Amino acid sequence: MLMDKASALLWQGSDLDEQICAQAISQLNARNIDFGDLFFSRHVSESFSLEEGIVKGGSFDINQGVGVRAVIGGKTGFAYSDVLDKNSLMAAVSAARSISSGQRADKVNVTPQYQPFNPLYIDADPIASTPREHKIAALETLDRLTRKQDQRVIQVMASLNCSNQVRMVFTTDGRLTCDYKPISQLVLSIVMEQNGRRERGFAAAGGAFLLDEILTDKKLEELALEAVRVGQVNLEAQPAPAGTMTVVLSNGWPGVLIHEAVGHGLEGDFNRTGSSAFTGLIGQKVASDACTIIDDGTLPDRRGSLTFDDEGTQTKHNVLIEKGILKGYMQDRLNAALMQHPLTGNGRRENYNCLPMPRMTNTFMLPGQYAPEEIISSVKQGIYAVNFSGGQVDITSGKFVFSTSEAYLIEQGKVTTPIKGATLIGNGPETMKQVSMVGNDLDFDHGIGFCGKAGQAVPVGIGQPTLKLDAITVGGTNA
Repeated sequence: MLMDKASALLWQGSDLDEQICAQAISQLNARNIDFGDLFFSRHVSESFSLEEGIVKGGSFDINQGVGVRAVIGGKTGFAYSDVLDKNSLMAAVSAARSISSGQRADKVNVTPQYQPFNPLYIDADPIASTPREHKIAALETLDRLTRKQDQRVIQVMASLNCSNQVRMVFTTDGRLTCDYKPISQLVLSIVMEQNGRRERGFAAAGGAFLLDEILTDKKLEELALEAVRVGQVNLEAQPAPAGTMTVVLSNGWPGVLIHEAVGHGLEGDFNRTGSSAFTGLIGQKVASDACTIIDDGTLPDRRGSLTFDDEGTQTKHNVLIEKGILKGYMQDRLNAALMQHPLTGNGRRENYNCLPMPRMTNTFMLPGQYAPEEIISSVKQGIYAVNFSGGQVDITSGKFVFSTSEAYLIEQGKVTTPIKGATLIGNGPETMKQVSMVGNDLDFDHGIGFCGKAGQAVPVGIGQPTLKLDAITVGGTNA
């Protein structure tokens, strides 16, 4: 049983057990609180990095502890401990519940009941499942395969990271949940040089699975070929034009624009405080009819998936925008209660010493009816953006800036010259209204996505089909 495995890992060497946790929950409930929880986590990670053909770095970390929370209205009492024993747990409970006074004896003796589930990923350890010498050998093979592709490759940097996360949540309303999640990722970055000009190439693979999924000879060669292909394209790239123009976004990773420009604005806390461009717009049109945007934490093997969120709520398939109409926000327990909205399974935290907040899981746009070639052929003059390297978003105004890392001109319905230095500038809600064609080729990122918010980083998934923006401002270097 997964519960037994999780508790053995979380409480090894301590005097904790389910009975003591039930006592702690009763102590939390002895004060007049709306709800509270115990959040146990154990995060074990290992990484190796390669540069100049040599594995130069490696690390192994174990991070574990418990966070205790008590909530009354909009106020939260929170304490945590990295020492796992009865005395430390009860001290954290006492500190967290001090936010309130008084008795509520009718709920004191709630006993948490285990919530069964169908796991979204394997409950195995990617660190132990592959010997270290195999991990190091894979990085060395990746270096050799990459350099073999093109003599212009002058630098190869690769990193391999894997972890397993065990999390358990006891809630004051009687729920006990646990989750065991593996994460693996392999990242390759290269530098190529031609006639004194240097450009980068990039490729990656990862997800909520064991390392053997990405350390095959076939996958290593695919990554080497992709990184070199991107580097070759960038060596030939010309300065990007500037102005307002039609832009076609490729499928997969370009969905980061939706994640940043739309997704963050649909998180409950920003809308409860009125600091989002989407505040108060439920039921109103915020995108074109072609746009249906989903957040779904239930997708198997995806990096952003969770069986239960970090408050013990089962994750869901949440429709955020349907055919352009805003349907709802992503919520954690606190903001859902204050806004009187339903829970969506989006309460997430980086670790036991962090408070949960509304966060995305896997956020993507549903596919449409058009073939990608059909979308491109409809553009007389524009830009085809295949990949992004980064960007910035202002949640309140919805304004964003994104830099492309691989892009091309579209001329007379055909993809032609590669360009560099193209930056997309716009406003999230207004840009979504410019979506006129959506492809039938939904794809997701390559399984390495992280999302930062309020100093906390959590793994996420990003996806979209090919889509056409009729008009968006492009900042370029060839005005």
